[in-house]
Amino acid sequence: MNTLARVLDGIADLTGRTVAWLTLAMVGVTCAVVVIRYVFDAGTIALQESVIYMHALVIMLGIPYALRHGAHVRVDIVYQRLSERARAVIDLVGAVFFLLPFCGFVIVSSLDYVQFTWSLQESSAEPGGLPGVFLVKTLIPVMAAALGLQGIAEIARSVSRLTQP
Repeated sequence: MNTLARVLDGIADLTGRTVAWLTLAMVGVTCAVVVIRYVFDAGTIALQESVIYMHALVIMLGIPYALRHGAHVRVDIVYQRLSERARAVIDLVGAVFFLLPFCGFVIVSSLDYVQFTWSLQESSAEPGGLPGVFLVKTLIPVMAAALGLQGIAEIARSVSRLTQP
């Protein structure tokens, strides 16, 4: 169980640390957009949309990283006062009955949507915009699958904590 949790945690950590660098790129590109617009009185839709694409990558692929490091929403006032065993039970029940079904629902309900956008090879509606909107929309089931994998790591960790003497 611990090995499975470590492997899945490693995937979430690698992905989270990798996409985190895009936040720096987003700042740089946003500054470039502002300079181009206000200094050179020009605009570039592709650069503006690239910030949106990077933002989507950071959010959607950073969600499992947030779960891994406990940065998700939780009622900490109650949770922090509970015993280690009670917290493990809450984490286990939450992952099994809420997180994994949510991930499954998102995957199943998004597949037709993603398939449709792929069939169109959907691109930006703006002239001069970026192609590949279908790739960004593909992040929906990818995020749910990655979050589900991290949920399995949380389940393994909770079971391990509950079975320790």
